[in-house]
Amino acid sequence: MPCIVGDRTPFHLYSDCSIERRRGRAVPPHPIRRRSTATNAIRNFRWGRRAEGRSFQRIGRNVKGSLDRLKTMRESISWGHTGSSDAILETQYRSDITMIRALCLEGKLGTALWLWRTMVQQFRIPDVLTHNYLLNGLCKSGDLGRAEWLVKEMLRHGPSPTCATYNTLMSGYCLVNKVDKALDLFSTMAEHGIRPNRVSCNILVHTLCQKGLLEDARKLLEKILEDGSDGETSDLITSTILTDGYFKTGNMVEALTCWNDVLQRGIEVDVVAYNVMIHGFCLTGDINLVYKSLCEMFKSGHLPDIFTYNTLISNLCKSGRTNEACYVFSVMPRMGVPPDHITYKMIIQGLCINGDALRANHFLSHMLEDSLIPKPLIWNVIIDAYGKYGDVEKAFSVKNQMVEFGVLPNVYTYNALIHTQIRNGNIDKAHYLKKEMILNGIFPDLVTYNLLIGAACNFGHINSALQLHDEMLRRGCNPDIVTYTELLKFYCMQNKMEEAQELFFKGIKLLQPKVDAVNMREEIIEVHVKDGFTVFLHIITWTPGNSTEA
Repeated sequence: MPCIVGDRTPFHLYSDCSIERRRGRAVPPHPIRRRSTATNAIRNFRWGRRAEGRSFQRIGRNVKGSLDRLKTMRESISWGHTGSSDAILETQYRSDITMIRALCLEGKLGTALWLWRTMVQQFRIPDVLTHNYLLNGLCKSGDLGRAEWLVKEMLRHGPSPTCATYNTLMSGYCLVNKVDKALDLFSTMAEHGIRPNRVSCNILVHTLCQKGLLEDARKLLEKILEDGSDGETSDLITSTILTDGYFKTGNMVEALTCWNDVLQRGIEVDVVAYNVMIHGFCLTGDINLVYKSLCEMFKSGHLPDIFTYNTLISNLCKSGRTNEACYVFSVMPRMGVPPDHITYKMIIQGLCINGDALRANHFLSHMLEDSLIPKPLIWNVIIDAYGKYGDVEKAFSVKNQMVEFGVLPNVYTYNALIHTQIRNGNIDKAHYLKKEMILNGIFPDLVTYNLLIGAACNFGHINSALQLHDEMLRRGCNPDIVTYTELLKFYCMQNKMEEAQELFFKGIKLLQPKVDAVNMREEIIEVHVKDGFTVFLHIITWTPGNSTEA
């Protein structure tokens, strides 16, 4: 009987069978290992159970290890994802509030509010500083309605407003002359747990002084001085504002009283306070007090700054003391204070007003050497100064230099040049300048047309004057009383009374309601009497109601 080897037979029991089988023989069962079928079945069952148990144990251990590794991987992925998500949200939050602040500074409040609303809808409330940026933008644009709404939203949903929030809203009220609302807000700050600081008081004192309510400002200052917890610096600021208000209203006695109170309290006065005093004395026109304050400033150890020098130079130029102004200008660099655009502007204007165009041009050269490129205003002042004294060549030289330095001429530049040509009798060149300015994209204004119409009338070119008048109307440039005075003066000189009367009534219709017939008649009479001409009878005796043409 061939040997049949079971699945559970050990390897050494059938190794001989394999050899015999290779020889082609039938192999009997092994005599020594021969057992009963039941014994073999039991043995094989037990061995199989043990082997099967060990297999399941190995599988269980493998599965458990795999599950543990999977859990660890999932936890690491979950924690990593959560941290990354938080970082992304924080970055997005910072980016959004930075964008809102930038938009507010650029004046793009619509976009800023849209982004703010988007964040609020996503439950990402911007911080109080960002809200203050929005509030400041709304107040500066005059949108006090939305500014008030924003503060209410902060009180309702957060973040809680700070003193800076209320100060911003108070400044907004003051900008639009709503002082009563600013005072009401000031009085209700404590109800919301906000204690007004010195900035709050300074805003109100400054506004009250601007409105001439100096007594109210003084009372507020007294309340401030009752609480000295914020230091002497804040007291000085508030007192300085009040002193400036007294000077600007011409109340020099109260200004000096306020100043003496500061000194008696032992508060150290700074440069800003001295500048207020110097500016106040300049307003009174007392140059001796100005120099006295300047000396006290030096004695106290404070050196004048750019505002001090500019105030002094401006006062000297206005009073015609251009030599003193030039001397002060020369002292500035030696004192370590370089002149700025305002310094040059004031001294150049002062020299031009006093007829010293040559020295004004000298200061212009210094300005260019200091790499300070003037704005068109300074160039125009010098051009006009040369034109007044008939120096056409110098006037155009300054204009050409202006272009070389990249400063484009404007309508005032061309008006000054046109006026220069007219003074010298070059009416054709004046008209050429008008064409040039149009080619350069600069349209003539009322002054341009009045200069050319007046010149045409003076030279007897009435047709040219009337053409310019019609051109004005086509371009939407409305004539004024000067325009009609020049035209009527020509008709009176030529004794063309009918044309004068027709133009007179036409002018009344165009100028009403700004100018009535009586005012226009008085203006014409004044011009004609000054020029030695007799005004025609119809205009002198004309009164509203006696003509159907009016």
